[in-house]
Amino acid sequence: MRLIDLPSPNHGPRPDGARAELLILHYTGMPTAAHALSRLCDPAAQVSAHYTVDEDGTVYAHVPEDRRAWHAGVSSWRGLGDVNGRSIGIEIVNPGHEFGYRPFPAAQMDAVEALCVAVMGRHGIRAEDVLGHSDIAPARKEDPGELFDWPRLARAGVGLWPMPSQADGGPFSDDEVAELLGRYGYDAAAPRALLSFQRHFAPERMTGMADDETVRRLRTLVRVTGR
Repeated sequence: MRLIDLPSPNHGPRPDGARAELLILHYTGMPTAAHALSRLCDPAAQVSAHYTVDEDGTVYAHVPEDRRAWHAGVSSWRGLGDVNGRSIGIEIVNPGHEFGYRPFPAAQMDAVEALCVAVMGRHGIRAEDVLGHSDIAPARKEDPGELFDWPRLARAGVGLWPMPSQADGGPFSDDEVAELLGRYGYDAAAPRALLSFQRHFAPERMTGMADDETVRRLRTLVRVTGR
Protein backbone atom coordinates (compact mmCIF):
# COMPACT_ATOMS: atom_id res chain seq x y z
CA MET A 1 0.00 0.00 0.00
CA ARG A 2 1.61 3.25 -1.18
CA LEU A 3 0.88 6.11 1.23
CA ILE A 4 1.30 9.77 0.26
CA ASP A 5 0.80 12.68 2.65
CA LEU A 6 -1.56 15.26 1.16
CA PRO A 7 -2.73 17.36 4.10
CA SER A 8 -6.12 19.05 4.13
CA PRO A 9 -6.76 22.15 6.24
CA ASN A 10 -10.36 21.06 6.76
CA HIS A 11 -10.56 19.46 10.19
CA GLY A 12 -11.05 20.24 13.85
CA PRO A 13 -10.85 18.68 17.31
CA ARG A 14 -13.03 15.75 18.25
CA PRO A 15 -15.60 16.46 20.97
CA ASP A 16 -14.40 15.90 24.52
CA GLY A 17 -14.47 12.22 25.31
CA ALA A 18 -15.21 11.16 21.73
CA ARG A 19 -13.19 8.49 20.00
CA ALA A 20 -13.19 6.96 16.52
CA GLU A 21 -15.73 4.15 16.88
CA LEU A 22 -17.14 4.13 13.33
CA LEU A 23 -15.40 3.72 9.97
CA ILE A 24 -17.30 5.34 7.10
CA LEU A 25 -16.58 4.49 3.46
CA HIS A 26 -17.47 6.89 0.64
CA TYR A 27 -16.92 7.21 -3.06
CA THR A 28 -15.60 10.54 -4.27
CA GLY A 29 -18.37 11.03 -6.85
CA MET A 30 -16.30 13.39 -9.01
CA PRO A 31 -15.09 13.05 -12.60
CA THR A 32 -11.45 12.31 -11.72
CA ALA A 33 -9.20 11.67 -8.75
CA ALA A 34 -7.57 15.04 -9.31
CA HIS A 35 -10.92 16.81 -8.96
CA ALA A 36 -11.62 14.95 -5.72
CA LEU A 37 -8.20 15.51 -4.17
CA SER A 38 -8.33 19.20 -5.01
CA ARG A 39 -11.74 19.60 -3.39
CA LEU A 40 -10.80 17.66 -0.25
CA CYS A 41 -7.83 19.98 0.26
CA ASP A 42 -9.57 23.24 -0.65
CA PRO A 43 -10.30 25.35 2.45
CA ALA A 44 -13.24 26.97 0.69
CA ALA A 45 -14.93 23.59 0.20
CA GLN A 46 -14.96 22.80 3.92
CA VAL A 47 -14.99 19.06 3.26
CA SER A 48 -12.33 16.45 3.96
CA ALA A 49 -11.68 12.84 4.86
CA HIS A 50 -8.91 11.12 6.70
CA TYR A 51 -7.84 9.20 3.58
CA THR A 52 -8.51 8.85 -0.13
CA VAL A 53 -7.81 5.61 -2.00
CA ASP A 54 -7.11 6.02 -5.73
CA GLU A 55 -8.01 3.42 -8.35
CA ASP A 56 -4.40 2.20 -8.61
CA GLY A 57 -4.30 1.58 -4.84
CA THR A 58 -2.41 4.73 -3.88
CA VAL A 59 -3.59 6.05 -0.50
CA TYR A 60 -3.54 9.78 0.27
CA ALA A 61 -3.51 10.83 3.93
CA HIS A 62 -5.33 14.10 4.55
CA VAL A 63 -6.29 14.43 8.22
CA PRO A 64 -4.69 12.88 11.34
CA GLU A 65 -6.86 10.13 12.79
CA ASP A 66 -7.16 11.91 16.13
CA ARG A 67 -8.82 14.89 14.43
CA ARG A 68 -12.40 15.34 13.24
CA ALA A 69 -12.56 15.31 9.43
CA TRP A 70 -15.59 16.74 7.64
CA HIS A 71 -16.90 13.85 5.55
CA ALA A 72 -20.25 12.66 6.90
CA GLY A 73 -22.44 15.77 6.80
CA VAL A 74 -25.91 15.53 8.31
CA SER A 75 -26.06 11.91 9.38
CA SER A 76 -26.73 9.54 12.26
CA TRP A 77 -26.20 5.97 13.37
CA ARG A 78 -27.86 4.15 16.24
CA GLY A 79 -29.75 7.34 17.07
CA LEU A 80 -26.65 9.51 17.50
CA GLY A 81 -25.61 12.40 15.29
CA ASP A 82 -22.22 14.09 14.81
CA VAL A 83 -20.86 11.08 12.98
CA ASN A 84 -17.79 13.14 12.07
CA GLY A 85 -16.95 13.45 15.76
CA ARG A 86 -16.84 9.69 16.27
CA SER A 87 -15.59 8.28 12.97
CA ILE A 88 -12.78 7.84 10.50
CA GLY A 89 -13.71 8.70 6.90
CA ILE A 90 -12.22 7.06 3.80
CA GLU A 91 -12.96 8.37 0.31
CA ILE A 92 -12.63 5.87 -2.54
CA VAL A 93 -12.04 7.29 -6.01
CA ASN A 94 -15.01 6.50 -8.27
CA PRO A 95 -17.03 8.84 -10.51
CA GLY A 96 -20.20 7.76 -8.73
CA HIS A 97 -23.73 7.64 -10.03
CA GLU A 98 -23.57 11.16 -11.46
CA PHE A 99 -20.41 10.79 -13.57
CA GLY A 100 -20.34 7.14 -14.67
CA TYR A 101 -20.46 4.75 -11.75
CA ARG A 102 -18.28 1.70 -12.32
CA PRO A 103 -16.85 -1.30 -10.44
CA PHE A 104 -13.95 -0.73 -8.08
CA PRO A 105 -10.63 -2.14 -9.41
CA ALA A 106 -8.87 -4.99 -7.62
CA ALA A 107 -5.82 -2.87 -6.73
CA GLN A 108 -8.09 -0.28 -5.16
CA MET A 109 -10.02 -2.88 -3.16
CA ASP A 110 -6.74 -4.41 -1.96
CA ALA A 111 -5.67 -1.02 -0.63
CA VAL A 112 -9.08 -0.29 0.90
CA GLU A 113 -9.00 -3.61 2.72
CA ALA A 114 -5.46 -3.10 4.05
CA LEU A 115 -6.21 0.47 5.15
CA CYS A 116 -9.46 -0.52 6.87
CA VAL A 117 -7.81 -3.40 8.73
CA ALA A 118 -5.08 -1.06 9.97
CA VAL A 119 -7.51 1.68 11.05
CA MET A 120 -9.79 -0.81 12.80
CA GLY A 121 -6.84 -2.26 14.67
CA ARG A 122 -5.59 1.12 15.84
CA HIS A 123 -8.99 2.22 17.17
CA GLY A 124 -10.70 -1.02 18.14
CA ILE A 125 -13.48 -0.46 15.58
CA ARG A 126 -15.79 -3.46 15.30
CA ALA A 127 -16.65 -5.09 11.99
CA GLU A 128 -20.31 -4.13 12.44
CA ASP A 129 -19.31 -0.47 12.69
CA VAL A 130 -17.82 -0.27 9.20
CA LEU A 131 -20.52 1.49 7.18
CA GLY A 132 -21.22 3.26 3.93
CA HIS A 133 -22.14 6.90 3.63
CA SER A 134 -25.58 5.80 2.44
CA ASP A 135 -26.11 3.86 5.68
CA ILE A 136 -25.69 6.94 7.86
CA ALA A 137 -27.41 9.40 5.49
CA PRO A 138 -29.97 7.32 3.56
CA ALA A 139 -32.14 10.26 2.53
CA ARG A 140 -29.39 11.96 0.55
CA LYS A 141 -26.46 9.62 -0.19
CA GLU A 142 -25.86 6.52 -2.34
CA ASP A 143 -22.16 5.86 -1.82
CA PRO A 144 -20.13 3.75 -1.99
CA GLY A 145 -23.01 2.10 -3.84
CA GLU A 146 -24.28 -1.24 -5.03
CA LEU A 147 -21.12 -2.12 -7.00
CA PHE A 148 -18.89 -1.90 -3.95
CA ASP A 149 -17.57 -5.31 -2.87
CA TRP A 150 -18.82 -5.48 0.71
CA PRO A 151 -18.73 -9.33 0.77
CA ARG A 152 -15.02 -9.32 -0.04
CA LEU A 153 -14.29 -6.88 2.80
CA ALA A 154 -16.43 -8.88 5.23
CA ARG A 155 -14.34 -11.99 4.53
CA ALA A 156 -11.36 -9.96 5.79
CA GLY A 157 -13.23 -8.88 8.93
CA VAL A 158 -14.08 -5.42 7.54
CA GLY A 159 -17.82 -4.93 7.87
CA LEU A 160 -20.45 -7.64 8.05
CA TRP A 161 -22.17 -9.68 5.38
CA PRO A 162 -25.40 -11.50 6.34
CA MET A 163 -25.58 -15.29 6.06
CA PRO A 164 -29.23 -16.06 6.92
CA SER A 165 -30.31 -19.25 8.60
CA GLN A 166 -33.67 -20.97 8.34
CA ALA A 167 -34.67 -19.27 11.60
CA ASP A 168 -34.38 -15.85 9.94
CA GLY A 169 -37.20 -16.55 7.49
CA GLY A 170 -40.95 -16.26 7.91
CA PRO A 171 -43.71 -13.70 7.52
CA PHE A 172 -42.99 -10.03 8.20
CA SER A 173 -44.82 -6.75 8.54
CA ASP A 174 -43.88 -3.19 7.67
CA ASP A 175 -43.76 -2.38 11.37
CA GLU A 176 -41.27 -5.20 11.99
CA VAL A 177 -39.06 -4.03 9.12
CA ALA A 178 -38.98 -0.47 10.48
CA GLU A 179 -38.23 -1.76 13.98
CA LEU A 180 -35.39 -3.95 12.73
CA LEU A 181 -33.86 -1.15 10.66
CA GLY A 182 -33.88 1.08 13.73
CA ARG A 183 -32.46 -1.62 15.97
CA TYR A 184 -29.61 -2.25 13.57
CA GLY A 185 -28.72 1.44 13.46
CA TYR A 186 -30.53 3.09 10.56
CA ASP A 187 -32.74 6.12 10.86
CA ALA A 188 -35.81 4.05 9.99
CA ALA A 189 -37.97 7.16 9.53
CA ALA A 190 -35.65 8.58 6.87
CA PRO A 191 -36.68 8.34 3.23
CA ARG A 192 -34.91 5.46 1.44
CA ALA A 193 -33.73 3.77 4.66
CA LEU A 194 -34.69 0.32 3.39
CA LEU A 195 -33.27 1.09 -0.05
CA SER A 196 -29.97 2.02 1.60
CA PHE A 197 -29.99 -1.26 3.50
CA GLN A 198 -30.53 -3.10 0.22
CA ARG A 199 -27.82 -1.07 -1.52
CA HIS A 200 -25.34 -2.32 1.09
CA PHE A 201 -26.57 -5.79 2.06
CA ALA A 202 -28.85 -6.93 -0.81
CA PRO A 203 -27.74 -5.04 -3.94
CA GLU A 204 -29.52 -7.44 -6.27
CA ARG A 205 -32.85 -6.48 -4.63
CA MET A 206 -32.73 -2.67 -4.75
CA THR A 207 -36.41 -1.85 -4.92
CA GLY A 208 -36.87 0.04 -1.67
CA MET A 209 -39.60 -2.49 -0.86
CA ALA A 210 -39.41 -5.25 1.72
CA ASP A 211 -39.21 -8.81 0.39
CA ASP A 212 -38.47 -12.19 1.95
CA GLU A 213 -34.71 -12.20 1.28
CA THR A 214 -34.15 -8.59 2.32
CA VAL A 215 -35.94 -9.22 5.61
CA ARG A 216 -34.02 -12.47 6.16
CA ARG A 217 -30.75 -10.57 5.83
CA LEU A 218 -31.94 -7.76 8.10
CA ARG A 219 -33.04 -10.24 10.77
CA THR A 220 -29.68 -11.98 10.47
CA LEU A 221 -27.71 -8.82 11.12
CA VAL A 222 -29.83 -7.87 14.12
CA ARG A 223 -29.44 -11.39 15.48
CA VAL A 224 -25.67 -11.72 15.03
CA THR A 225 -25.00 -8.27 16.53
CA GLY A 226 -27.35 -8.83 19.46
CA ARG A 227 -29.24 -5.60 18.83
